[in-house]
Parts: sequence; C-alpha cells; structure tokens
Amino acid sequence: MPAPGEAMPIESAASLPGMHDEFGLARRLKSALWVFDIDHRRVVMANEPACKLWQAASEAELCARDFSDDMSSSVAKRLKQYQLDFLSRSATFTEMWTLYPNGEPENTMVTFSGFPLSDGRMAMLCEVLGTAEDEPDNLRSAEALLHTDVMITLYDHEGATLYMNPAARSFAILGYEDLSQKFVRRKDHRRMMEGLLRSTEHKMIAEVRTPDGERWFDITAKKCQDAVTGRPAILETATDITELKMARDKAKFLADRDQLTGCFNRTYLQHHISVLSKFETRECALLYLDIDFFKQINDRHGHETGDVVLQHVASRISSAVRSDDFVVRLGGDEFLVVFKNTTDLERLKVRIDKIQQLISKPIVHDGGRFVVRSSMGVAMFRPKDADFAHVMRDADIALYVSKQHGRNRVTFYTDQMGKDADTRSQLEVDIAQALKDRQFELHFQPRYCLNEGRVVSAEALVRWRHPERGLILPGEFIPLCEETGLINELGLMVLEMSCQRAMAWHADGAGMGVSINISARQFEDTRFFEALAEYAAMPDFATGQIELELTESLLVGDNPDIVRQISEISEMGYSIAIDDFGTGFSNLSYITRFPISCIKIDRSFVNQLPESGPIVRLILTLARQIGAKVVAEGVETVEQFEFLSKEGCEQVQGYYIAAPLFPVEFEETVHRLRLNDAWSNGHGKLAAIC
Repeated sequence: MPAPGEAMPIESAASLPGMHDEFGLARRLKSALWVFDIDHRRVVMANEPACKLWQAASEAELCARDFSDDMSSSVAKRLKQYQLDFLSRSATFTEMWTLYPNGEPENTMVTFSGFPLSDGRMAMLCEVLGTAEDEPDNLRSAEALLHTDVMITLYDHEGATLYMNPAARSFAILGYEDLSQKFVRRKDHRRMMEGLLRSTEHKMIAEVRTPDGERWFDITAKKCQDAVTGRPAILETATDITELKMARDKAKFLADRDQLTGCFNRTYLQHHISVLSKFETRECALLYLDIDFFKQINDRHGHETGDVVLQHVASRISSAVRSDDFVVRLGGDEFLVVFKNTTDLERLKVRIDKIQQLISKPIVHDGGRFVVRSSMGVAMFRPKDADFAHVMRDADIALYVSKQHGRNRVTFYTDQMGKDADTRSQLEVDIAQALKDRQFELHFQPRYCLNEGRVVSAEALVRWRHPERGLILPGEFIPLCEETGLINELGLMVLEMSCQRAMAWHADGAGMGVSINISARQFEDTRFFEALAEYAAMPDFATGQIELELTESLLVGDNPDIVRQISEISEMGYSIAIDDFGTGFSNLSYITRFPISCIKIDRSFVNQLPESGPIVRLILTLARQIGAKVVAEGVETVEQFEFLSKEGCEQVQGYYIAAPLFPVEFEETVHRLRLNDAWSNGHGKLAAIC
C-alpha cells in the first residue's frame, strides 16, 4: 500500500482480472471510463475521455490526485455504501452525478459497478453514459438528492422496494423483504398503514432496524403513484433523530427524576397521580417515610455520607416494590411509595415491613458502618375518588404518630388521628397568637438550701394564660413549640421575663437566683446569644444569679461550637447547670469540658429512694469532684427530704417544699418562711407551712 499522499500504481490491462481484452477495448472507447479505489480515494485507471473529463493532462496525473481533499462526507459515505452493495449483491447503479474537475461542475449520467482489484479489495468501475443537459433546478435537485442524509424510499402498495436514494441504500444490506420488516415493533408498521388508510399522509417517530443497530427515525409516509407503472405506491422519507431523541429522553428523565437517588421527583408525582385519578378505580396505598435522626448523620459525618445513605435507602426501597408501583423522593430524607391495587391489606403490611427491614440493614461507607432506621405513615385511597393533597396529609399525620410513639415503626392512618391533627394545628395557631399577645407568664418553684436553711433560688416555669381555657401547663404546648420552631420565640420571651425578675430581686437585695430551662433548638438561634449578651451588658445584671439549665443531649458529642458557645455564656456571667442528670448518657467525660456549676438529679432517681441511693451517692461524689453543687428535683416526701439531707445534698426542689408559684405568691411564701423557725428547727413542718 502506498503512503498517504503517494500516487497509486496504475494497474495494466493485463493485471486487471478478467479484463485484458475488454480493457484494451475500453481504452479506445469515446465514452469516459475509469476505476476508482474507494478505500484510498484515488483513480487507479482511466481512459483518455475520462482524463479529458477530469481535465487531467495524462492518466498518470489523474491517478496521482488525492480525491479526499475536496470530497464531502456525504459523498464518502455513499461510496462506502456502494462498495458494500457491490460486495453483497453485485449491484449496479446508474445516476446523475455532478463532478468537479478542478472545481468546475460537470453534470454526467454515470453507471457504477463493482471492480475487484488484484489485492482483493473492491473498487468501483465508473462509466459515463453521457452529459446531463437539464434545467438548473433539476440538476440542483439531483445533487441535493445525492448529498442529503434524509432517506427516501419508494415502496409499492405491498411494501416491496421500488427505489432508494443513496442515503436509503444502507438498508439494502439488511435484505428486507417488505416494509414491515424495517420496524423494530410491528405495531409501528400497522400504525403507519392505518394512518394512510385515514389520510394521504402519516407522520410518526419509530424505532427502525439499521446496519448500525436499532435507531430512532422521524418518518413521513405519503400515498403516491409509481411514475413507471402508475400503480399506487408509498413514498417514505426518514430522518435519523436518535441523538436528538436520546437528548430529549435524557432531559425528560432529568426533569422527572431526583438527581441524587434516581427516584421520581415531586413533578413526576403530580403528573402520575393526575393519570391515576382518571383511570385507577382500585384501592391504592401511599407510604410516607423519612429516616430517623438523619440530621445527626449529616452533622456528625458530613453531607457526603448523608448522600450515600440516601442513595442506599432509595435503592433498597426501589428493590422491594413492584413494577407498577413507584418511588418518589420528596426532598431531604423524605420518600413516598405509591402502591397500586392494595386490596389485600395483610399482604401490603408484609411488603412495607420488608422495605423497613431492608432500610435497617447496615450501610458501610468510608470505613464507617451505619444502621439506619425509618418512621413510616400509610394512608389508603382510591385515586378516582380521593384528593391526593388530603391523602398526602393523612400519610404525613400517620408518620407523625410513628415518631411520637418512638420512631422506627409503621402507622396506618385513622380518622381519629386526623381529628387530633386538626386540634394540634389549631393549637399551633393559638400559640403563635399567644406569643404576639404575650399570654405567657412565669411561675417560680423554690429551691431550698439544706445547709443555709432557706430558699436561695427559684426555677422559672412557663405557663400559658389562655383567654378562654385558663391556665395551660407546659406539657400541652412545649412539645409542639419544639416541633414547629416556636420554641425560639417562646424561649426569648422566657429569657426576657426571667432576667427581669432576677435583676429585680437582685436590686431588692433578696439574693435570689433564677434558673431557666434552655432548649437545644435555642442554640441554633443567633437571637438567643444576642439577647444573653444584651442582658449581661446591663448595669444591674445579676452576675452569677441567672442559671441556664441544659440537657445532657446538648453537651455530648464532639461539637466544638457548643463548647465555645457555653464557654462564652459562662464568661458573660451566667451559671451553667445540667438538667435531668443521669438519664441520658453513660459516658461522663463531657462534664470536664464545660464550666458546669450545678447538677440536677432527675426526679426519677428521687422517686425511687432509698433503692436508688447508690446512684444518688455516686452523683453527689461526682459533683464534689468537679466542684458543682447538687439540686435534687421532685422531692415530695419527708423521707426523700431527710435522705438527701443526710447524704449532703446541697439543695432540694419539689412539692414537699412548694409548688410552682406566681411571682407575688412566691415572694410572700419566701417571706413567711424567713419569719418561721421551722426552716431551721423542724423540717417536718415544711409541708404544712408551704
């Protein structure tokens, strides 16, 4: 083989197989004839008329030309197709071609046939039948027909091929017997023929078998007549749109899918439910689930790990549903599963249990092992009769109940749950209004110092003075405030009222401290820290007399922000107490990291005295080691009081001392106690006095 750019050697007539005598005659022909090497895009033999046609000075000069320099991709593609046709079926083509010798157009009618070279490759014998003298428009249309990528085919009424333009000839190698075999799906052929029965033209997009595999085409079929026989025929034009369709399908996939998990998204959910509502009459089920404590995974291990967990959960849910069910990621860690045809409730429960079991299997990532739990709510519905927004609400309510009852469980919606949710929603509205109207007030429960024999502090406890229902205790509204975020607004109000009361007592010389319960959510609110700094900067601020009670759950873990924030609060002049100590975590190493001045023994240990005595003694010993005072909560009996006094507990708090009191009542009670020697001489009289 010659190197690129070198002239191909001209084969003599004797070297052309079977062509010695004929080729000698061919050189004498007055019509142009040449042999073209399709692979190397060069002429390998030409007679004198061919050289004249190509404006070549000699055969050698013509053979030295590299036709790839100005050959269009469409012509190159057609020639390769001709080569395949020559090899597969000894084809011959007669077509009008426009040649461009030295850039000047020559319109000729040429017959192309296969010509085997001595090395076994297939070349093309080109014979000019004559010059095409035609109107410019006809010449241009013929040239366009040659170069176009649109596949044009004429079929008779039975589907047999009558004509194919060069672009369509690539299908000939597949050997279709009729038009129907061209389609991947026979129903597409039927659809086209049915369309032509109704009209003279039918347009469609269908998947077609090609030498390059199955591809998508935009097809237009028209009724016409064969120009040769006059019989009915079908003219088909087909354009390959595979790349465009794939791009559109991908865009549609991306529009309908969640990018992280591959699940359907909210947009697809709305579309699918609208379709179900029109056609589905059987009962369906909606499963609404989220991952328990997912925020902790993100906070402790990073969002990349959180994303991996979501991908695993999505994959496990998808593997457990049927093909006609579908999985949706609403966002965050929330997923929906729509189950179709769920008339067998027990079978549905088994399937949902399977999903929960799959989710709970350990996830291994980056050297870590995570066990994920999920809470689920289920609502049953008939798509044709149900408002899906209400179905979503019902499933969400059932999910809420699962969380309220300890998480990692499945709850099916009931009407009573809906009524309770309506009550809760109304309560949320009422709380928001109560915050605006400042309907909340503080009551104070005394903390009695056993060493000094007097009340030295008070815990501020919030109450809601409802205009219609009267006094509402915190157990009814605090949990809802925590869920909705209203705890931040309420916390700021409690902090304001508590600081004002502490500063007032400080100004009166009462020496009375105030302790305030702080929610973990308040540490996420920058306004909380701004308010603490604002009160601490006031000239009459009661330094060391305002105590913030924090839960153990806020202090555990390796969170440098919490350590820094609590240290800053202590430096402002606030005291730090651990509330409900002993009920949370067994690892007590966190205690030494914080400036803790007080430990409050949880009431559950006080209630179990004297059986819980060893635990109480251990807490007292631990407190002495870190220099913190101890307050026992929930003291209700003289036996509890005397046990704690004997063991050296500094302070006690509970109904044995006094119930929470309104500020005026609290001050009057403390004043009476100061005048009565019962506080120092006979503890047994305390209950009667208070």
